Amino acid sequence: MPSVAEDKAITAAAKADPDAQPLTPLQLKAMVPLKSLRGRPKSENKKMLVSVRYSPEVLAYFRSTGEGWQARMDGVLQQYVARHSRQA
Repeated sequence: MPSVAEDKAITAAAKADPDAQPLTPLQLKAMVPLKSLRGRPKSENKKMLVSVRYSPEVLAYFRSTGEGWQARMDGVLQQYVARHSRQA
């Protein structure tokens, strides 16, 4: 541990550095805990988790298209709904 004199010298050196100034009260108030910034941003278009059974051929095809196959499958289903909801 630094002595009182060493601590004062360290503090004085830190305060003299223009790139290492203490945060202002306004900056401290604006800070957000890191925990609330983690993860994927919340989507406006929330999706629902469901359990569905598909034929092996359908799954094999979409999985063979590579990463993001679930999103492509969702897109195909959305197109189907858009086409068929216009006809109703």
